[in-house]
Amino acid sequence: MDEKTLQSILDMHQAMNIEVFYWWCTAIMFLIHAGFLAYEIGASRSKNALASGMKNVLTLASIIPAFYFVGWWIYNAFPNGLIPIEASAALPWSASMRPDADDMGTGIFFAAFALFGATTGSILSGAVIERIRLGAFLLLAVILGAGVWILAGAWGWHPDGWMLHKLGYHDVGAAGVVHAVAGFFALGVLLNLGARIGKYSDDGKPQVIAPHNMPMTLIGLMLIIVGFFGFLGGCIIFNTGDIGWTTIYGNRTNLSAFAFNTLMGFGGGVIGAYLSSRDPFWTMSGALGGIITVAAGLDLYNPGLAFVLAVTGGALMPKIGALLEKRGLDDSVGAFAVHGFCGFYGVVLVGVFAAGFPNVGEGVPDVSFTGQLTGAVVMAVTGFVPGWGVAYLLKKFNLLRVPPHVEVLGLDLFEVPAKAYPESMATESSSSVPARSGGVVAAPMDKRPDIS
Repeated sequence: MDEKTLQSILDMHQAMNIEVFYWWCTAIMFLIHAGFLAYEIGASRSKNALASGMKNVLTLASIIPAFYFVGWWIYNAFPNGLIPIEASAALPWSASMRPDADDMGTGIFFAAFALFGATTGSILSGAVIERIRLGAFLLLAVILGAGVWILAGAWGWHPDGWMLHKLGYHDVGAAGVVHAVAGFFALGVLLNLGARIGKYSDDGKPQVIAPHNMPMTLIGLMLIIVGFFGFLGGCIIFNTGDIGWTTIYGNRTNLSAFAFNTLMGFGGGVIGAYLSSRDPFWTMSGALGGIITVAAGLDLYNPGLAFVLAVTGGALMPKIGALLEKRGLDDSVGAFAVHGFCGFYGVVLVGVFAAGFPNVGEGVPDVSFTGQLTGAVVMAVTGFVPGWGVAYLLKKFNLLRVPPHVEVLGLDLFEVPAKAYPESMATESSSSVPARSGGVVAAPMDKRPDIS
């Protein structure tokens, strides 16, 4: 076998290794959505459990094809801002967007990015459980998962993105481009959606609406953490030749760096949230908050520093959730505190603790506090404005929220229709309604009731 043939075989196997790596990253990312499904089912009351689960399944099924038709093109067409560049190869009818035995890259990168987009939809899903119309939610989720976040990704994650080249923006684990964008989008929706019936007393004090199955919620959160390893694996570039691993910006890194700081972020976030809240729900959510807090600088931090930063993120997260609750915002699972706040906070922290780090590329600025703060604000605004705007329009046309009688009786009865626990003699649909509802009795299950 001559040297040229041997090199050709090695190159082929290297390309196959890259393809296999992202294949399994994408498969592991599906555990994020299994986790969100269990998390939201458990966090809902029993009368809304199945509706919450169906909403998660439909989120995946809606965002993935939408991302194929428009999202991948947005990422490739808008790195310079709001004026598109030529990106015809990313259009759904192009040769690269279909099976091709000679192309071992496009399909698996599309798949990983599509699952990133689906994650943003799942983040929104938890915030709005128990009162949003299914159709309105799916429209919002598609706009976020196949449009808004990937526009931010084109700006802040693309190797040619203007935020990298103008600001020196550094966000290797997508704390800003995924989590902050999705969290602030959810905040905009919540401002229009309003609180669940019974969440606030007549004098405006927040009331506890307890999850019907806290163990399921905790298991769901742990599944999300497992899925995060696939998510973060998809944030690192497996290169051919002798280059090795790099970040999405071209800086050298490796899986070891991600392993150190992901695990330290997990531990710090849990400890910080526990010390701050002593609450099981917030403690487990601290695992997410801690990882997101350090995600933007996973490749840069000393593990000890990552742990300390994650402790602060985990500790602040329940306080942010409580602050929103006192101001009348019913974020059912603390999605803004976990994703929006910790994502924003994590991006800014890179500017504090990694200022001066050199980015790759001629003329690309070093990491700076000003660049990171500006980048975090861009991510927040990019998420919030369309979230608020689209939800406002839906609200004006009475399409955003289910009618009060539907909310009282439970969304399972109207949108599935089925009972999550049919063996139970008494469910919240018929017996555990708020006093102000007048004690409405559940309708029979033999036909779908009117939701209008």
